[in-house]
Amino acid sequence: MNNITPDHKMIVYNVTLSILPEIENEVVAWLKNEHIPEVMDTNLFLEYKMFRIVENPITKTHNSFAIQYVLESWENFETYNTKHAPLLRAKTIEKYGERVLAFRTFLEKI
Repeated sequence: MNNITPDHKMIVYNVTLSILPEIENEVVAWLKNEHIPEVMDTNLFLEYKMFRIVENPITKTHNSFAIQYVLESWENFETYNTKHAPLLRAKTIEKYGERVLAFRTFLEKI
């Protein structure tokens, strides 16, 4: 439940993850059970959705996922980025190193 009006410019923080196939199940479980709940516990995001990115099964050398976190304001992202993101990113790097690579983008509903 949120109180965003239809004409409000909603912001989506999109994190695309490239995961080595041999650790996909472990990483997805960790994302769902630990990482995403920690991000949501910051109370700076309204909701999230997680998607598997469909790739060509013949040439696939890794698995990709997109997690979309919905923000109400750029200020909320700045708070997240300065107060929470460094620790959460460090935990991910410590746990998986270069076996999980992240690429971050923003989407703004217009």
